[in-house]
Amino acid sequence: MKSVLLIFLLLVSLIATSQSLFRLESLGGNITVQISIKDTLKYSVSIENTPVISNAHAAMKLSAGEWLGVNNKLKRISKRSVNEVIENPVPFKRKLIPDHYNELTIEFKNQFEVQFRVYDDGVAYRFKTSKKDSITVVKEISTFDFTDGGTVYWPEVQKREDCDIYHTSFEEPYKILPVSEVKSTSMAFSPVLVDVGKAKILLTESDLLDYPGMFLKGSKGKILQGEFAAYPDQEIVQGGEFKQWVVKSRKPYIAKTKGARTFPWRVIGIAQQDKDLLMNDIVYRLASPPAQKDWSWVKPGISTEEWINGINLHGIDFKAGYNTASYKYYIDFAADAGLDYVMLDAGWSDVNDLFKITPGMDLKEIAAYAKSKNISLVMWTLAMTLDRQLEEALKMFSELNVAVVMTDFMDRDDQKMVNFYSRVAEATARYKMMTMFHGAFKSAGFERTWPNAVTREGVIGTEYNIWSDKANPEHDLLIPFIRMSSGVMDYEPGLMSNANKDSFKSSRDLVMSQGTRAHQLAMFIVYESPLQLFCGNPSDAWKEKGFMKFLVSFPTTWDETIVLDAKLGDYILVARRKDSEWFIAALGDWTPREFKVDLGFLGEGEFDVTTVMDGINAEKYPADYTINKLSISRKDELNVQMAPGGGYVAHLTPHKY
Repeated sequence: MKSVLLIFLLLVSLIATSQSLFRLESLGGNITVQISIKDTLKYSVSIENTPVISNAHAAMKLSAGEWLGVNNKLKRISKRSVNEVIENPVPFKRKLIPDHYNELTIEFKNQFEVQFRVYDDGVAYRFKTSKKDSITVVKEISTFDFTDGGTVYWPEVQKREDCDIYHTSFEEPYKILPVSEVKSTSMAFSPVLVDVGKAKILLTESDLLDYPGMFLKGSKGKILQGEFAAYPDQEIVQGGEFKQWVVKSRKPYIAKTKGARTFPWRVIGIAQQDKDLLMNDIVYRLASPPAQKDWSWVKPGISTEEWINGINLHGIDFKAGYNTASYKYYIDFAADAGLDYVMLDAGWSDVNDLFKITPGMDLKEIAAYAKSKNISLVMWTLAMTLDRQLEEALKMFSELNVAVVMTDFMDRDDQKMVNFYSRVAEATARYKMMTMFHGAFKSAGFERTWPNAVTREGVIGTEYNIWSDKANPEHDLLIPFIRMSSGVMDYEPGLMSNANKDSFKSSRDLVMSQGTRAHQLAMFIVYESPLQLFCGNPSDAWKEKGFMKFLVSFPTTWDETIVLDAKLGDYILVARRKDSEWFIAALGDWTPREFKVDLGFLGEGEFDVTTVMDGINAEKYPADYTINKLSISRKDELNVQMAPGGGYVAHLTPHKY
């Protein structure tokens, strides 16, 4: 059989040397890529024979003027079909991931090749080099020419006064405008979503390792093009309380790297229905698998988070703040509620020296108390400090019952910073610790390569309620379709003070959310993150025993996910299964909504159901909710009603007779 395959590939190679045009279809036949290698490497993408991207360019320029993808001589081509299943050790969407694609590899005579893959839900390509010595990538060309234009959801980077435009927290609202109106001076971070009418198209990347991340800029007409930060030349330390590296000058290249390697995938995710965006895990599939096999020590769960509410405890007999008594209070709350972790956020130490513990904090006492209550710790660190003290800090953390190391304020994705993420993930894995990143770019499949990297920010989340109105229900119904397509997403829901449009105001001391209490609850199911952070004030949550008992029943990893219905920017209705239990969640924008949920996906028998839904007065008093219990079977329907900015969650357990 192998000899037949080799003969086939040889014949393909002989035929291909006289060709300059190739065609590749998805296994289902709905998506087609046509690739031209005459003079320059170009490709076009069609959906059901309708072109959506035409004459897109792909090329890389190396030092000494060598081009990959321009005037190269063909050596051979090969094709293969793959029909496999990936098992995710930390399944934030589903445990078993179908990996079905057709692949075309075009090999050129100057020691490089380009690989194209076509799935039923997207297209991707990447460069691969096989040079003996290290190489310098001067620039990469990656353009996306939308045949009929379309509407783009554009997270535009806002240039900071004290640094170049490549410094960003990757947290911006989406501007919605025609592709043709995106200016060449406007730059957005990926993923970017383009609605071309026939489908929604996601532009992003995967397997981002030892290379800068891809931004996108406007170009002529209907073209978006990749943009990459050059390698840092001169860096200085800058900032107030939270200092960080700032690049003051850059090298005349974007990367120096190994000569024999694969480069990041350029990804075009495709969904003909909005709900398919939520099931598109092409980014995960394209990422490099982990080097090691045993990740059983990674323990997903739910943690407290105190920075957002400022440790503003009340009804207590001690002074709240960064002290031992306050963290013991958090540990008591976590143990009583049934949470898994307690976070020590910024403030437990001098942010510039992890070994200068804040006066009034006895870390050994806190750690011992947490261990006695079966609670593990999450420790915040400043990225610049962690990088300098990494090994020493991890040794200290290993003695303190620390399960998760969080690091913050990177705010860049040039090659040097991208490598920092790998260094932290590798080091924490050696100590069997999980890690999470804030002030971070999207994960781009990193959680497949490093399953201990359980969550990351790169999203406007709950903390924005402190100083703005950006984290509103309209925004909440965009990010799962766009940002979450590139990997796990740490929003940090759970605020117990809830407001409607008219009553909301930003505040540092009394932080409130926009939308209902049930809206906050539904985020724990809708948003994918193996480590969920509950940001509510324990002093308020402790009074809500029923609500908290319901919340802590939520898993944070899932065996199966079914998107029942969804509309970009408007609503999501999703069902997720863990073992034999199902959780159904609905999340809505400012428009009140009602759904009838067909339960035909359930197994046989009766199910005991607990629901939390918006109360009858939630429109005016968004903290109003009801907890109900009922019994149903797959023959029944669930009635889901949501107030403006509303939410809904149902927990279904097989009835025990």
